[in-house]
Amino acid sequence: MPRLRSIATTSLAVMTTTTDQRSKFENLKEASNFLREPVATEIQQDTTHFSEQAVQILKFHGSYQQDNRENRVKGQEKDYQMMIRTSNPGGFIPPQLFKALDKLSSDYGNETLRVTTRQGFQLHGILKKNLKATIAAIVNNLGSTLGACGDLNRNVMAPPAPFKNRPEYDLAWEYADNVAHLLRPQTGAYYEIWLDGEMAISAEPPQAVRDALSRNGNGTIVHEGEEPIYGDRYMPRKFKSSVTVVGDNSVDLFSQDLSLVVITDKKGKLQGFNIYAGGGLARTHNKEETYPRLADAICYVEAADVYDMVKAIVATQRDYGDRVDRRHARLKYLLADWGVEKFREQVSQYFGKTLAAPQDLPPFKYEDFLGWHEQGDGKLFLGLSVQNGRVQDKGSWKLRSALREIVDRFDLPMRLTPHQNILFYEIAPENRAEIDAILERCNVKPVEAIDDLERRSMACPALPLCGLAVTEAERALPGILVRLRKQLKRVGLGNESFVIRMTGCPNGCARPYMAELGFVGQGPDAYQIWVGADPHQTRLAQALFERVKDADIETTLEPIFVYFKRDRQTGESFGDFCDRVGLDALREFAASYTPPKRHERRRVRIQDEIYLRLKAASDASGKPMIDLASEALAQYLDRAES
Repeated sequence: MPRLRSIATTSLAVMTTTTDQRSKFENLKEASNFLREPVATEIQQDTTHFSEQAVQILKFHGSYQQDNRENRVKGQEKDYQMMIRTSNPGGFIPPQLFKALDKLSSDYGNETLRVTTRQGFQLHGILKKNLKATIAAIVNNLGSTLGACGDLNRNVMAPPAPFKNRPEYDLAWEYADNVAHLLRPQTGAYYEIWLDGEMAISAEPPQAVRDALSRNGNGTIVHEGEEPIYGDRYMPRKFKSSVTVVGDNSVDLFSQDLSLVVITDKKGKLQGFNIYAGGGLARTHNKEETYPRLADAICYVEAADVYDMVKAIVATQRDYGDRVDRRHARLKYLLADWGVEKFREQVSQYFGKTLAAPQDLPPFKYEDFLGWHEQGDGKLFLGLSVQNGRVQDKGSWKLRSALREIVDRFDLPMRLTPHQNILFYEIAPENRAEIDAILERCNVKPVEAIDDLERRSMACPALPLCGLAVTEAERALPGILVRLRKQLKRVGLGNESFVIRMTGCPNGCARPYMAELGFVGQGPDAYQIWVGADPHQTRLAQALFERVKDADIETTLEPIFVYFKRDRQTGESFGDFCDRVGLDALREFAASYTPPKRHERRRVRIQDEIYLRLKAASDASGKPMIDLASEALAQYLDRAES
């Protein structure tokens, strides 16, 4: 890690590494003139794509350059496309913004929207020539893409539930907005490039946030240049944050660089926050120095001091995070290298006060808020499951059309969830029947009709557009879930369900390392399999099997499921079972497992009425139809022979 020195005028620790010692990204950021170049120049050029230097700076503006690998033709230019990601704290999407995004997906995109695992929307398929018009339209319709990507604080997550009778949820939204304001890039580059210098109408941050941006404290603020918190090199790597309430882990708080937990008194008045730091999931195959890590409880802070605490933690990572090796640049590695106590000491220096011990809290639980609920003020909200976050019209399934009709008809706001779903809220009870009718007409299943494996699953986009993907995720997971459900029934686990997540590479965008069963892309049609996280995402999974081919998933997992069925404790979840018995026992059982002999299938025609009764009995019992039919025939033949 680079050595530091102190500048007396600001007491800010500044890297002494030379240009040659820094990673190339550090030099690009410093030379960008606060995120202007070379994007400002290249957006004016009549080309199909940006240079590699511009691509890195473009991320700070909320866009990634991709190419469709399935359209590559030898000797021809790549099929370049832009992905645009929105930045909307707490997943808030006003109706005007949704309408604009939906229209942009048709005018310039690939006719789909995608809900991200950080509560934003992504547009795919945008051409470079349409990028400026697309971003301008988003900003002019109450949205933003600034800071959705890049080496800075990303979209601030918060529980999506609009409980009006639980003030802590309103506070989580409020402070997610305020932390986003505090850590948003202050450079004028965004509006100069995408809106020709015109500032869009936006909510003014509260005075406490504005004061925090100008209050230096103990070296948390850089007074030179346009960025009071980030300076000219921003953060060493991406920085992810969330605000949640006691007991609610809908945001996967332990996977974040920084999480704030709202603590109120019995009357719902804000007292302060528990602070967690140092979580992160990205890793690299065969690089043991990279690993997922859970956030640690750091301290408790009074509400009046929370912005100074946020600045202190950001400044610690800004000044001491690794700017030489990007694989080692996340806050989780700083905490792992230093230990929690040394990290607390440094944060305390920037904060200017002794840190208070974190308060004891009850366990956190996973929530998805799907289905119909009361808000607590007489109105309703509705959580809709969106398979892998992809909003589209596909065959008879018309989710995108349904959402558009509901927004047009009722002008409802929505909250995107951390698990790629959508909540409509502020729904008048008398409109429930009409909304249900729209969804039924568009073949959008109610949550009760969705298999729990699908309901609790997530996948990243992966192929063909993500440049990091080594195999499928979004396109593969639905079929794999169907296969797993059949296998669970085959081994007698019936309707057993658990958290399943899949990514096309080890970076972990769909948070597979927090899943009871995680699939991590490890080569063409191959996955590393992780098990053992708990159902509420408070414990990491561990790698069980390496490079399992798609075609071998059932045979690989069958012994694990059989072992689980045989030795689970009463009420024990799959993740808890795997964690209790351990990887060695799981591997030993799998190695010694002999699958039951399955007889060759022969075709026997049966009447339609009997088939339907057999299928109903199979669904009710959890047993495969072939097993039920074989049992019934065996009993009949036994009686006939006797």
